[in-house]
Amino acid sequence: MSIRVLPADVAAKIAAGEVVERPASVVKELVENAVDAGAKSIHVEAQQGGKRLIRVMDDGSGIPTAEVPLAFARHATSKLMSVEDLSHITTLGFRGEALASMAAVSNLTLVSRPVAQETATRIRLEGGQQISLGSAGAPAGTMVAVENLFYNVPARLKFLKADATEAGHIQRIVSHYALAFPHIRFTLQSDQRTTFQTNGSGELFDALVAMFGLETARQMLVANGRDTRSGVVVSGYVGSPSLHRGTRDQIIFFVNRRWIQDRSLNQAAIQAYHTFLPVRRYPIVVLNVEVDPAEVDINVHPTKAEIKFRDQRVIFRVVQKATREAVLGAAPIPSYGIPAPSSGEDFGEHADHSSWWQPSLARPGSFGQRGESSFGQFGLEAQRTAPFSQNDSSSPLLAAPARPGKMPPLRVVGQIRQMYIVTEGPDGLYLIDQHAAHERILYEKLMAQKAQAAVASQQLLEPVMVELPPGYAAIVEAELEALTEVGFELEAFGGTAYSGTAYRIRAVPEMLAQADPGRALVDILAEMADGAIPLARETHEKIAITVCKRASIKGGQVLTHEEMRELVRQLEATRAPRTCPHGRPTMIHLSAAQLAREFGRI
Repeated sequence: MSIRVLPADVAAKIAAGEVVERPASVVKELVENAVDAGAKSIHVEAQQGGKRLIRVMDDGSGIPTAEVPLAFARHATSKLMSVEDLSHITTLGFRGEALASMAAVSNLTLVSRPVAQETATRIRLEGGQQISLGSAGAPAGTMVAVENLFYNVPARLKFLKADATEAGHIQRIVSHYALAFPHIRFTLQSDQRTTFQTNGSGELFDALVAMFGLETARQMLVANGRDTRSGVVVSGYVGSPSLHRGTRDQIIFFVNRRWIQDRSLNQAAIQAYHTFLPVRRYPIVVLNVEVDPAEVDINVHPTKAEIKFRDQRVIFRVVQKATREAVLGAAPIPSYGIPAPSSGEDFGEHADHSSWWQPSLARPGSFGQRGESSFGQFGLEAQRTAPFSQNDSSSPLLAAPARPGKMPPLRVVGQIRQMYIVTEGPDGLYLIDQHAAHERILYEKLMAQKAQAAVASQQLLEPVMVELPPGYAAIVEAELEALTEVGFELEAFGGTAYSGTAYRIRAVPEMLAQADPGRALVDILAEMADGAIPLARETHEKIAITVCKRASIKGGQVLTHEEMRELVRQLEATRAPRTCPHGRPTMIHLSAAQLAREFGRI
């Protein structure tokens, strides 16, 4: 075939297919236009999943009469003037393609009136062709009605899903923008029935209630974070550890209030919940990232759903830190129980019934209430019942609830299998993993020393030679400064037969003084190479974590009663006693009520 220029109507339909994928795409573009117009109220109506009709009404600034026909010309926009404007876009729309694309594949009617005009302007287009233009009576704002979507593109029409499915996509769009702009009052009607509504109070919590329901919203935690150097600010809500879902679709991110999909941000949120969620379960996250528009490129996807950051690592770090701090602040001690699916949720083939502990959140004043957890009664049945009362003068402990993120006072009872320390608390039994607990203690001690530039190092009487394979030698070469900061003193000592490098170890961190220096260094480098430390943000943190793992008490070590008491005392003094530096739990909790149930007392 010879090369030819496509007819204008064919080119318009092809271009429209990039912008308008389904009825929800129309709703997204029209809602974004309404937000950019400064609307305080946005009303969305859909019939037959948006196939028959989509109508969006707003009370925004409106379009002047002279500009109404121009609004449907391709690449006509009021939101940028030059290519330089692309580097600092602050509006949701900017390409000037949406209205033209919608008009090309539907019958479209627009009625708009700025406040300064006495009458509105009404325009009607069918298949992209203007049919009528005139005056009409209407309130200030804009109304756009899109009828018979894809009537002239049957190939696209036949790929649309059932009405209920398409209606679900529309509700997802409206509800997500309600979270991004809680000061705007959103209403969604589907087939003459109101299915979603917000009050426009400006409070994100109210929008969360409208989207998730009151019980779920009450289990959301405030999350805030800031990077002073870049100016990145993260704010919003994240779910408590007891609140999780079987899919990732409720991990919601906005960048400068633009709803986006970004795998890196999703992963940052998921990693922040490391050890707090069962296998194949995902948190609920609603976060907005405020960043300088010049640091973001939003012109990389036809639907503007994907963006690029100039420095992805900074965004990842701030999101993960804000989420992790919120979760740790309210993190519970994992509670023992028999996992059983809740009656309202089906896990299907991915259910993880082998896990025998489940994080749960007992808020002050809510003991005994059921949370929205995948294990029903498991973990959220903690009662105020305690093994002794505050009035019992013979009791070594007071039955006061632990502060969020802190440990209750504990009394050591004994040791199981030379691995777990058994302790009694005011509200039941606590089993402490002696290895994980000691890791946490050593890690915070080492990091505190590093912050004061006073890491204790032990000089060796005789330097120890160790031969490292090329991969490990490369790690030492790249991270020698970080290794030195945590107490190692190393010097290269020539090559070896297998093209690696020999190193002379002159000093090790004080906490490794009793270990085999060569083996300890190799173990540390092996764990660094494996990359199995998802929460460590800096190299020195990774090294510190692996040093502490190597130096800590191991499972199988017999501890005296005094050693166990001292270990518990030091764990109580740490900032994050509930997890080891790798994120594993240091303890699990068997509540007094759970014990009573297991023994048939209640």
